[in-house]
Amino acid sequence: MAKSRTELRIARHERLRKRLEGTPNRPRLAVYRSLKHISAQIIDDTTGTTLAAASSLEKGLDTKGNAGGAKTVGEKLAQRAKEKGIDAVVFDRGGFRYHGRVAALAEGARGAGLEF
Repeated sequence: MAKSRTELRIARHERLRKRLEGTPNRPRLAVYRSLKHISAQIIDDTTGTTLAAASSLEKGLDTKGNAGGAKTVGEKLAQRAKEKGIDAVVFDRGGFRYHGRVAALAEGARGAGLEF
């Protein structure tokens, strides 16, 4: 039986995670994209803690899940990371293509000073 799109994305994500790991010096920026929204979090995989997070669902951001909203989410996430002293991250696209909203989020984070 054919696998669903979600199962294929999860398989891609598992393949990526074999070589991506967030450390205290360089945590992982994980992206999740749903049909309507986008969210991202910065994770230290050694302790399993989320250091910073941002989402298009937040009330203060007033964004949608489109590319413009994704860029705003990336900028907000980078701002929160800078407040915690995080300058460099490893980008984890979550099995999604680096295109559209995922790329816009990355550009927003880079533009706000996050290095990856």
